[in-house]
Amino acid sequence: MLDENEEIHPLFHGAPQTTEFKKLRKRIVRYTREAIEQYGMIEPGARWLVCLSGGKDSYTLLAVLQELKWRGLLPVDLLACNLDQGQPGFPATVLPEFLEKMGVPHRIEYQDTYSIVMDKVPAGRTFCALCSRLRRGNLYRIAREEGCSAVVLGHHRDDILETFFMNLFHGSRLATMPPKLVNEEGDLFVYRPLAHVAEVDCEKFARALDYPIIPCDLCGSQDGLQRQQVKMMLDGWESNAPGRRQKMFRALMNSRPSHLLDPNLFDFKGLQISKQDSEKSNEIPQLR
Repeated sequence: MLDENEEIHPLFHGAPQTTEFKKLRKRIVRYTREAIEQYGMIEPGARWLVCLSGGKDSYTLLAVLQELKWRGLLPVDLLACNLDQGQPGFPATVLPEFLEKMGVPHRIEYQDTYSIVMDKVPAGRTFCALCSRLRRGNLYRIAREEGCSAVVLGHHRDDILETFFMNLFHGSRLATMPPKLVNEEGDLFVYRPLAHVAEVDCEKFARALDYPIIPCDLCGSQDGLQRQQVKMMLDGWESNAPGRRQKMFRALMNSRPSHLLDPNLFDFKGLQISKQDSEKSNEIPQLR
């Protein structure tokens, strides 16, 4: 499908012509389409706010969504958005210049949430919870102002898997980032179209296209984060048994409430055996 039309979106100009990259690109597009269709993200005529941090994941998200739209496979309007949170040394001109060059409709919003985080979070504590809450609130506001029905994030398969284990180890619950949800106010969707895409593929993709990556100097600068520890654990498992990440991720799509322990998901008290089965249990089994 991708090779039938030689025209490409500007985000793919200069892409390597190697077989390896073509396979990578097709794999990411295929997994993204799979998630969009499987979780019912498409509302024809809708407008999506595509959140762009400047990291490898959000660049991959933007490129693939623009590619699908370019090919006529994503009938929604896309508005890229970067929230400049006022971090010292943040290269504020990189994303606007990049998006202008690529001809991508966008909005750049400045909100100094960095100062709030540094003021409110005690020394030695992690910034992530407050930082993400402030960022999400601003993105919801921007989405409403721009007439968008969905906020689209670049979380990938590994983010989802790491969150599952963080909830398991530290939250005592089986939960993770869903690919689709409705916000607490009930007026916006939150989509994660890269839900099936591996982090290593996002990294290879963004590096191959030489996108101007902007590192996170706030939460990304802290050592000893729970997420980093979980990531190291998963890296070790993957190294010892390649493909284990994908197997664990597929398990999240194949849950069996009757084989877990949550009485809110399965009616264990109401579980009955039929009389017929009870009578059969007393019969002498026939030899075969």
